[in-house]
Amino acid sequence: MPDPTQSPPILLGIDVGGTKIAGVAVEDLPHGPRILAQAQRPAQRGADALIEDIVAVVHALTTQLAEHPELAGPQAIGIGTPGSVDEASGDVRDIANLAIPYVPLAQTIREQCGLPTIVENDVNAAALGAARLIDGTQTGTIAFLNLGTGLAAGVLRDGAIDRGSSNTVGEIGHIPVEPHRWKCACGQRGCLETAASGGAAKRLWPYADPPMPAILAASANPDDPRHKQAEDVKAIIIGAIADAIDILAVTVDPAQIILGGGMAKTGSPLLEAISQELHERALESPFITSLQLPGRLRLAPANMPVGAIGAALCAERIPVPHNQST
Repeated sequence: MPDPTQSPPILLGIDVGGTKIAGVAVEDLPHGPRILAQAQRPAQRGADALIEDIVAVVHALTTQLAEHPELAGPQAIGIGTPGSVDEASGDVRDIANLAIPYVPLAQTIREQCGLPTIVENDVNAAALGAARLIDGTQTGTIAFLNLGTGLAAGVLRDGAIDRGSSNTVGEIGHIPVEPHRWKCACGQRGCLETAASGGAAKRLWPYADPPMPAILAASANPDDPRHKQAEDVKAIIIGAIADAIDILAVTVDPAQIILGGGMAKTGSPLLEAISQELHERALESPFITSLQLPGRLRLAPANMPVGAIGAALCAERIPVPHNQST
């Protein structure tokens, strides 16, 4: 949380996605982040192209800021990216969607943009952004469940990212408990990600993009010719998401579980389906009833770039001077 006696620094946040590179310039005010500028461009494959795209987005953001002389220039850059992130160096390995085996991301962006730069795992960054937007107190334990192409969680304890001993806290998508035993990209069979993710939904329901609204609509309509199939697919996906929530509850015990990622943009219908599944499970288990899981669920703001905002908030960890209040 920024010091209320000082003007907060302007921070740039970059969210690296498989299809686009999105960026924001923000001030983290006591009542929540204020977006000052936004920019994005399609993502290209390869390390050199990624650097080019990030530099271009940073340039677009700084150009927008320069149009407002009352604003200070940006003081740091935070980047949220998929892949394996070395927190200390900012090096990243295995950004599979962009065909990047290795890139010294923080160092290169720091050199090309002339600003202090920090790199964080994209789900951890999104957890920071979503939690700050939903619960500005930043106290207690909060989990962000990313229902994207894959399945993963970011865990915050009193506003700080919990990484564990090897940066694998929250990799619940690769717990192999899904009963269909489908092969996962990680090499295992039965990973939760093979059922509880946007990628799984597209595989199980190839008739619509995005698939989840169509699945829920068809399952609720007995006159739909694919009604029975939609019911079966819904049961698989919602059941696996509920499993992921159960696992988070009994291992991390978060006060809030924020649902984010592309699938979560389905909104209230998805939240209602998950809550109904959790209610039904609780009917058979006093223990699950006691956890009150539906009451812990929140939806990430669908109209806000939580990943880019969270990446900017990561840059608050860089020791940069604040502007004095006037």
